[in-house]
Order: sequence, then structure tokens, then C-alpha cells
Amino acid sequence: MLTIRSPAFGNNGSIPALHTCEGKDVSPALEFAGAPAGTRSLALIVHDPDAPDPKAPKTDWVHWVLYNLPADCKGLPQGVSDPALPAGTLPGLNDWKRAGYGGPCPPIGRHRYFFELHALDTALDDLGTPTRQRLERAFAGHVLGKAELVGTYQKAG
Repeated sequence: MLTIRSPAFGNNGSIPALHTCEGKDVSPALEFAGAPAGTRSLALIVHDPDAPDPKAPKTDWVHWVLYNLPADCKGLPQGVSDPALPAGTLPGLNDWKRAGYGGPCPPIGRHRYFFELHALDTALDDLGTPTRQRLERAFAGHVLGKAELVGTYQKAG
């Protein structure tokens, strides 16, 4: 069974400030395991469905998009930059209109951040720097498994 975890926080646990706009805004270390037989690549999407206010969400804010991670990838180190990604991995566009990780920075309340790992039966063509929606359309029909890690964050004060 496909799994994703982080040594930085447990499932449904609080994301340390280091990984947010109140800290160094570096990605947390992630660990992957259990890719199903036939997996050719992995895709990672990190998003916040509670934006801007968990009591009145209006948008599902995308924080990080990666695709074509190697099928045998066991995870990503803390603060990984695009040039240090595993060979073949391609970045997508987050909702700040840039590639790379953008950490939690909720304007109000405690938000949930979903780290979704998808095991695909194909390696995707280079899509440029796709949005989450474009990436999900490209891998539709190719998902062999999905794992999810949820972290939460609320700004101090």
C-alpha cells in the first residue's frame, strides 16, 4: 500500500513553523513507501482546501506540484530545491504562479494541508510547468494508488 509520511509532523498534526511563511518556508522532509506493482512514476500535490478562511473556504490553494518522480523514489529531503530533485522529476506551478514549494501562510484560522502522493502507471510527457488541474487531467486514468498526509497550521498570535 502506498504511503507518505513526514518526520516533521504526524498525520493531522501541526506543521512546524520552519516549513511556513513564519519560518524559513522550506519543504518538510517526506518519506514514500509501498508503490504498487507497475508504478512508473509518482506525482506530489500539496494543497489547502480551507483558503482563505476555514469557516468560509473559497478556494483550494496549491502549495507545491511535482511530477515524474521516479517510481523507486523513497522521499524528499527537507528544503529540497528544484535542481536537487530526483533525476527526471519535473515541477508544476503553485498558486503563487511559481514552481517550487510555498509553505503554509493562512490569513485566518487553522488550515489543513494535504500532501497527496499519486502512483502512476506511466511517466508523463513534459507538460511545461503545469497547474495542479492540468497535471490531474494528464494523469487521469493512470493512477494505481494514492496516499495522503494531512498537516495543519495556524499563524502564531
